[in-house]
Amino acid sequence: MVLAMSRATRVAGRLVPEIPLLRRGRKEVGRGDGDGEAAEVTVPAHFRCPISLELMRDPVTAPTGITYDRESLEGWLARGHATCPVTGRPVRLADLVPNHATRRMIQDWCVANRARGVERVPTPRVPVGEDDAEEVIAEVAATARRGDAAGCGAVAARARALGKESERNRRCFAAAGAARALSSAFMHLAGEPVESASAVSAALGEILAALTVFFPLDEECRRCIASPASLKSLASLLSHGELAARVSAAVVLRELASSGDRHALEAVSRTHGMCDALLGLVTSPISSQATKAALVTAYYLVSASDRAAARFAELGAVPAVVELLVDADKGTTEKALAVLDAVLCTDAGVESARAHALVVPVLVKKMFRVSDMATDFAVSALWRLCRASGAGAGACRAEALRVGAFQKLLLLLQVGCSGVTKERASELLKILNGSRTSVECIETVDFKGLKRPF
Repeated sequence: MVLAMSRATRVAGRLVPEIPLLRRGRKEVGRGDGDGEAAEVTVPAHFRCPISLELMRDPVTAPTGITYDRESLEGWLARGHATCPVTGRPVRLADLVPNHATRRMIQDWCVANRARGVERVPTPRVPVGEDDAEEVIAEVAATARRGDAAGCGAVAARARALGKESERNRRCFAAAGAARALSSAFMHLAGEPVESASAVSAALGEILAALTVFFPLDEECRRCIASPASLKSLASLLSHGELAARVSAAVVLRELASSGDRHALEAVSRTHGMCDALLGLVTSPISSQATKAALVTAYYLVSASDRAAARFAELGAVPAVVELLVDADKGTTEKALAVLDAVLCTDAGVESARAHALVVPVLVKKMFRVSDMATDFAVSALWRLCRASGAGAGACRAEALRVGAFQKLLLLLQVGCSGVTKERASELLKILNGSRTSVECIETVDFKGLKRPF
């Protein structure tokens, strides 16, 4: 029995507050761009989804006879509801039927109102079924076991494309074990000798790209990716792979490092060339995503292993990160300061930082107007540089006073901070106060005019 739309709309009005998927910020249908009168087109009530109250793009009909937009109803069911939002009767995901007649009427209405700024709703793709997903995943595993790099790469690319079409497809592949199958396939191809290295490299890149769609990685996935053969291939892809493969490798490593698996972190830090490859994404960026992923991975490696911290310091992590910080956005700044603070826990890192003219000015500059996290790391890093004795520490304290660190620390304590940051800011003030002179000169650093040492 199909209920009258007026009733469906009234019931939906009571449901709207608990629907987080409601896209309230979407542009009104048919609204102008501001250069003339903004004529708003009224969407017919029977073309609106009873849940989101927006124009349906992929209408599906439940067994109760009510038509919804697929994304809205699937989101409703995914949040644990098992009933029709309007009638309260039981509904299952498998019971939804595409309403082609309503979809065609919506498309015709969009075409008729094109002159008023309404875009035509595209014909939706058919969602992936459980059997289809399992078949693709099984093919990924089979081609990897045979050592068919090209075939495995092609199937992985297909899984990735299907998974990105919709959240429903992604969940379907994830439930079928996509992440485990792809991780296992990567390990198999990374460890088996093959005739064409280029074919293997391309296949591994496709597998990694597909794997990024189906995060998170469970324990079995991490075991496969953290195997010696897999990590060796990841390091090689980071340094010499195609652009897309390098980005995917960096993202997968970030996921592995941020999992908190200490065995995996230790395996990554022991892999020859891994630290060099990660730092290469900082010194020679290929994309913002890859740079941020490399910084996150480096932070976890340096925090977990003194050997990794010393290696990054030896490779020049301090000048590389400081150079990046000069013009970095908020997200990159937070991650770069975290890495810098962690590297400064080593003697080699402190020595490298004290020899760099930009370190102290950059830390003082980033102490405010970025974020609370950036403030915490900037104060911590400056504290590590200034607290020790010796000529190097004295030079850092003098430079900090010259660029206004004392005033900023006072302001920070007045504005409010807590925990370790408050303790270190207070200690820094005491240290700097002992180094102040009656002829102290506070300046503002011109980053563009300051000569960089490399």
